[in-house]
Amino acid sequence: MKIKDLKIVEIPKWGQYLRQKWRENFASHLSKEEQNAIDMDSFLWHLCSWEKVICLEKEKAINAFENKTKNKCTIFYQFTDEAYLVQNAKTITFKDLPYEENHINYSDIFILWIGIINGPLS
Repeated sequence: MKIKDLKIVEIPKWGQYLRQKWRENFASHLSKEEQNAIDMDSFLWHLCSWEKVICLEKEKAINAFENKTKNKCTIFYQFTDEAYLVQNAKTITFKDLPYEENHINYSDIFILWIGIINGPLS
């Protein structure tokens, strides 16, 4: 991750905890059976692809992320327990993220920032 005025704290082994918190915050309106039906255990983003919540994709998602005021954000992945807490995140952009397209561990990236409470577009 490129360093600007960002304060980055690696929080190893937090991935499983953060994935569970993500489910609690964004998929709690679905029963366990409904979550199983869309295979959320394999891919959290199925919540969006199965249209169980309203989500932004591609350029719209990147633009929304870059235009959102972020004091802090947490970054985690689908398939690894690595995670990062970014403080002073006001200047963070998509290009700063630890993301690798088509990489099994680093392409399914999730970012939560202070202010997201009721769903991905709150």
